[in-house]
Amino acid sequence: MRKLVSTILLLSSIVLFAQEKRNNSYLDVNYFGGNIALHNNDILHLITGHPEGFIFTWNKKTFGNQPWEQRFNYPDYGASFVYQDLKNDVLGENYGLYAHYNFYFLKRNLMLRIAQGLAYNTNPYDKEDNHKNIAFGSHFLSSTYLMLNYKKERIFNRFGLQTGLSLIHYSNANVKAPNTSVNTIAFNFGLTYNLDNEDAEYLDNPDDKKFTERIKYNIAFRSGINQSDVIGSGQFPFYIFSAYADKRLSHISAVQLGVDVFFSNFLKELIYYQSVSFPELDVSGKEDYKRVGLFAGHELFINKMSIETQFGYYVYYPFDFEGRTYIRIGLKRYFGKKFFGAMTLKSHGAKAEAVEFGIGVRL
Repeated sequence: MRKLVSTILLLSSIVLFAQEKRNNSYLDVNYFGGNIALHNNDILHLITGHPEGFIFTWNKKTFGNQPWEQRFNYPDYGASFVYQDLKNDVLGENYGLYAHYNFYFLKRNLMLRIAQGLAYNTNPYDKEDNHKNIAFGSHFLSSTYLMLNYKKERIFNRFGLQTGLSLIHYSNANVKAPNTSVNTIAFNFGLTYNLDNEDAEYLDNPDDKKFTERIKYNIAFRSGINQSDVIGSGQFPFYIFSAYADKRLSHISAVQLGVDVFFSNFLKELIYYQSVSFPELDVSGKEDYKRVGLFAGHELFINKMSIETQFGYYVYYPFDFEGRTYIRIGLKRYFGKKFFGAMTLKSHGAKAEAVEFGIGVRL
């Protein structure tokens, strides 16, 4: 707790001595405290206290200088740092860096923040020294947090207040087993500090032109490393080739239809392991590790970024692993009109299989 208070005081001093120049941005610092959600009975022994921490962010305001800013009601974008004490010596502490968007509703009094980033855990699983930490199999974790706040800026000069609920998720997406993950549901309370004496004026020049675009064809390649749930079974690379068509319905929305071909090398090891260790599963060891899936998806365009969601079904499924349906969700970044990079999470329901890093072209 002393470390937490010291860090908050340091960050508060940065806020107080922020520069006076016009930059259309603001800082906020939030304390949070709450509970770890019991999404899996296997982590019951890890829920021993009420996690707490702070979220410190820099936010850049938008005022409608670009059409996308007006379409999304003048959102903020920025960067976050999160510190969390999980109140359990087995779990340790987490430190995370994130990119985020703030979206506004109800005359800009209600703010929804969506943040994605990477976190560092101080005490992951170790078979000799920390075998009880089945939540985190590695130091580095993928992390997402959502924040829904009532917010009021400039209550006293440049200072304002915000309060509400936050959900913080940590998982290494089976990069290394074990990986039951942790979700924290918390109440947060914080201060905001504007770096300018007053805000710029919001521009209101809506683009009323109807957006039309022919069907586009996409080719994507994704890769990474992952591991089965069998601890110590080894990490293996995977390769995914995708081809799909998309149709823009508006400036911000598109639908997709396509096919994935999966080369998941961790399944080779899992197939062999089950064939020699569990004869009751009737696995011969000769099953094919490859899979083919058909998927339908949606893409939400935000400036040069987009949020992609896809739902798929394996049409070629020679080995049973977590069921025939899968979900993919993640971020894409466009470079020009044709090329893009992507970071996505593939899962079967709530059970993650892999974090995918991809590149592609939209023709």
